[in-house]
Amino acid sequence: MTINEQLLNEFYEGLDERSREALDQAAEKMTAAKKRGGKIVVATGSGPNIHEGVTTLIAELMDKGIVDGVTTSSAVVGHEMGGALDLVKMCKASALGFDERYMPRGDVFEFTQMPEELLAALRNEMVLDDDLLARGEKAEGRLVIKAAGNMAYPVGLRNENLAGEILVFCRTLGLPFETVAGWGADRRTMIGMGAEKNIPVLVSIPQLVGSGHIGMAIGDSIPVFERSKRIAAMLASADVIIESAVVLSQEIHDGPFECYTGHGIWSWWKGYPTYSLKDKTLVRIDLDENLRKARDLETGSSLIQEAINRGLPKTKISKIPFRMEMSAFARHEGSIPVIGDIGQVWPVLAWKVAGALGIPLDFMSYAQHTPEGKAMREWIVKEVKPVDREKILARARNCGASL
Repeated sequence: MTINEQLLNEFYEGLDERSREALDQAAEKMTAAKKRGGKIVVATGSGPNIHEGVTTLIAELMDKGIVDGVTTSSAVVGHEMGGALDLVKMCKASALGFDERYMPRGDVFEFTQMPEELLAALRNEMVLDDDLLARGEKAEGRLVIKAAGNMAYPVGLRNENLAGEILVFCRTLGLPFETVAGWGADRRTMIGMGAEKNIPVLVSIPQLVGSGHIGMAIGDSIPVFERSKRIAAMLASADVIIESAVVLSQEIHDGPFECYTGHGIWSWWKGYPTYSLKDKTLVRIDLDENLRKARDLETGSSLIQEAINRGLPKTKISKIPFRMEMSAFARHEGSIPVIGDIGQVWPVLAWKVAGALGIPLDFMSYAQHTPEGKAMREWIVKEVKPVDREKILARARNCGASL
């Protein structure tokens, strides 16, 4: 794949001076960690990470040995099950005979636009409403690329049904939902690459809510204590943790087994294994400039720690709206805030780190508003396939043979 380095340089130059310095520092930390055999773990949020092609880029970095673990959201897992991005036709739901009370906002009903061979494969596992599909083809509507497997028929419904099947495998085999779903997922998704290369990909507990029955099935697949332990082990192994457009990141900044900024003291007290964020590098890519202001307040005046020590509210003292994870991030000595669009920051960061390590990349994401980004999104729609149920069943049978 030819990488458009000129465009990546434009992304880089478009950042403000401090964000360029922060990005360079983050790339140096990541490169140094990999050169000494260390690990990099990424914590992603939902929507923008899918839409900007960042999750596909992270799957590529997992394939090339640069990213060693991922925490994400149920929404991202659901979208990756559907193929990350798909093309849908948005029609008027009431014109199709649906009761508007049960339809998404705007009286909308969506149809997944998919090739006939994929539609034929779906017929082997679920009954399709051919009359509805035919009416959808004739109905007026507009085509939009959206996060896959969401509200569009039939892939959205298929995802919800498949989640129930996967959950039974999880409970039988003692595995997380993300692992079993990954058995059948495209290798250009994080769950697919994680399953192929035995790299942990887990939904964080605050991000369990989302993606309908998929989120609930993920939550029910393994106990919360076990999920916390698995995520703690992943974070403990990391030298660098990258937070990518994520808000709810309590496992990192208030983890039950983490001693430096979390509640680990009591887990240690009660005899559980613990770890520490001390001496790790935390990179946070975020559009919110308050993140950098919070970091500046902490490093410049220790105002935030003083507020904590005195039991005073940080928000009133600092005059910025503090999110929980922002507070802990700002206080950590190894924090690097990179303020910018993840659609621009991530490709530059990946390009710099892969280049420094001498690793060629076969996929590069670009901000979706650019012509290259639009072409990338169309490529994902065409090339990244929904979960193959037959692959899940085949892998599960192999697990059964070893019982």
